Amino acid sequence: MDFVVDRAVTAGEISAAAKGAEGIGRSSPLGATTLPGGVNFSVFSRNASGVDLLLFNREDDIQPERMITIDPATNRNCHYWHVFVPDVRPGQLYGYRVDGPFDPASGMRFDPSKVLLDPYGRGVVVPRNYSRDAARLEGDNAATAMKSVVVNPHTYDWEGDTPLHRPASRTIIYEMHVAGFTRHPNSAVSEKTRGTYAGLIEKIPYLQQLGITAVELLPVFQYDAQDAPPGRVNYWGYAPISYFAPHQAYSSRRDTLGPVNEFRDMVKALHRAGIEVILDVVFNHTAEGDHSGPTLSFRGMENSAYYILEPDPSRYANYSGTGNTLNTNHPVVRRMILDSLRYWVEAMHVDGFRFDLASILDRDESGNLMPSPPLLWDIDSDPVLAGT
Repeated sequence: MDFVVDRAVTAGEISAAAKGAEGIGRSSPLGATTLPGGVNFSVFSRNASGVDLLLFNREDDIQPERMITIDPATNRNCHYWHVFVPDVRPGQLYGYRVDGPFDPASGMRFDPSKVLLDPYGRGVVVPRNYSRDAARLEGDNAATAMKSVVVNPHTYDWEGDTPLHRPASRTIIYEMHVAGFTRHPNSAVSEKTRGTYAGLIEKIPYLQQLGITAVELLPVFQYDAQDAPPGRVNYWGYAPISYFAPHQAYSSRRDTLGPVNEFRDMVKALHRAGIEVILDVVFNHTAEGDHSGPTLSFRGMENSAYYILEPDPSRYANYSGTGNTLNTNHPVVRRMILDSLRYWVEAMHVDGFRFDLASILDRDESGNLMPSPPLLWDIDSDPVLAGT
């Protein structure tokens, strides 16, 4: 079996792929990374006592088709749990169960009964019977949980697309909600594509007639539509739960890789029309809410790293006004935000960002304001993000 990759593959991985068994894998890069012969999975958790990787056939499966227990003796490098799984391909659904102390008084909220999204997951599927309550209450929620999707970002044909780099002084921005822009029949968009990335493509001539040079899309990261008062729906999308995945409901395609590819089709079409794409990004909080909220991803991976906690660690600092505050200057979270921004620029060809509640990016791990926030300096000095 021949392997040609952009980094050294361990002998254990090659042997595992040849035998059809799991290999040790690597801690970097984080997330699900496609390699010849399979996929490397890696997640961060400092205080977990056990991590299981779950592979699903369908989004509403009651139980995984396969469960792989990650060996802490051989498949853990410092705080990173990793495994190489042969024969896994793009489009595969997966999630994690993470075991450890459930001790809110110490800031730890591990719950192995909950299926967790990969914080670095590039795609997400949402079952029709998705239940926020099932992620909040006791018991197994496999059948009603969102699942991550394995994505290979390098296989899409951009057909020579590159960022437009139009000067801000020559930019005319149209701020829009992706779904709301074409959802109504009076949009004159075909019924199948109303309220989707594909629907926006159909309206490009209209934007050109207006003289628009950039669209600023309200949040398109995967969010929890059930993060709303009873009887309501979160329409605006300011409830993110996956910082690398485009929102599934905005895609007209139902295959697991559909949202990722349809989003890129939209960006490519807009660029061809001379229109840049700016994202409204929400790095100040997540859809997991306060102490009574659901365990969807970060809370169950490493609660005290991803969130700013009160002096009573069983409660969340609420500088965002939404129940929790992302711990943006924790080294792991800082890296995640930078990796997310780079991914949207490099793999999704986005031209720029608008940061919601950006003042929270100024806070340290105790919630205090910093005169020189590391995250903002990192963003400002990153060569990939320069010029966006």
